[in-house]
Amino acid sequence: MSASTVESWRPVPYPRFKNCCCSCYLCLWQANCFAHLPLRSPNMAPPAHGSLLDSKVVDPSCSVQDIHRCQFPQHFVFGTATSSYQVEGAVKDGGRGRSIWDTFSYTAGKITDGSNGDIAVDQYHKYQEDVNLIAGMGFDAYRFSIAWPRIFPDGSIKEANKEGIAYYNRLINSLISQGIQPYATLYHWDLPQALQDSFGGWISGDIVKHFVAYAEVCFAAFGDRVKNWITLNEPLQFSVNGYGTGIHAPGRCSDRSLSLAGNSSTEPYLAAHHALLAHAGAANVYRKNFQAKQCGKIGMACDFQWVEPLTNSPEDKAAAQRCREFQLGWYLDPIFFGDYPASMRKHVGDRLPRFTAGEIKALMGSMDFVGINHYTSRFATPAPPATGL
Repeated sequence: MSASTVESWRPVPYPRFKNCCCSCYLCLWQANCFAHLPLRSPNMAPPAHGSLLDSKVVDPSCSVQDIHRCQFPQHFVFGTATSSYQVEGAVKDGGRGRSIWDTFSYTAGKITDGSNGDIAVDQYHKYQEDVNLIAGMGFDAYRFSIAWPRIFPDGSIKEANKEGIAYYNRLINSLISQGIQPYATLYHWDLPQALQDSFGGWISGDIVKHFVAYAEVCFAAFGDRVKNWITLNEPLQFSVNGYGTGIHAPGRCSDRSLSLAGNSSTEPYLAAHHALLAHAGAANVYRKNFQAKQCGKIGMACDFQWVEPLTNSPEDKAAAQRCREFQLGWYLDPIFFGDYPASMRKHVGDRLPRFTAGEIKALMGSMDFVGINHYTSRFATPAPPATGL
């Protein structure tokens, strides 16, 4: 694909929920066109010193005709990943409670083909087969998520579900027995329905104490073997699509043809704000009570579509930067700089919550690593001014 081909593409509207403040149109950069190219072709110049393919960090005898493990640093970890609702099934087994994704998928019209996660690939019962497959493919790690309603079925933090803990112990022990590192995600979107019903889930500050209590139980139960913790997976998605567009659970938005309740102009910002505070609370509990003994690390996984300006114009460059800040800066700036990006403060105004001094202190530096889920990249150009918002 030539540069001229890319430049000839016209921008297309990126789906925006009402009152979106980024004010950008995006057009897709077809990054997947390059997915099957070798990491380094025989005609390429030798890699620069210190690069990924530097002979100092790879096997110098390795062929570079195709992508191979020997082309990566010695301690580079190759793994595979799932989320609990996508694979576990067994939604009524082992004392599991209902999640917001159960409710959402049971609601007519929410899932195109009417499917749900009741059975999925039945990993709850067939985890050993899956672990054998992971080992057979030569992976170093398996990133799985813990289903919150398996640990606290009704959302209550009074008593953890022993059957749920026993299941994850079996899974973790099986992975370790085959030399596979367990990477555990605490939240991959399956909030206990009871917490959504009782106070609104992520749009309420009450969620923070519930998440921290849930995380603490997981650290205590699994942290002797799990050395890599991800507090939240892609908070951008469950904040915006769960509370802005309404296309993910719990399906709240301003469009009354899609949802009976919700406010797309405020709720995504509230959900994201409380998600950040929940992350910080869990990270601080881990560091205070568990990290020294368990010797693990804790971080968060954000999704991000890299954005480049459609042209070299100042307007397109500003639009691209605004997109970056409304996607990745939204979640990382508070952790590294103590507040949301200035562009968000400008465009969102009073709808963007404020952090207290204590919250800033808890947030800053609350990551041992940054996880990035990257699927594609995009071009950006300014959208016309919004009206009627």
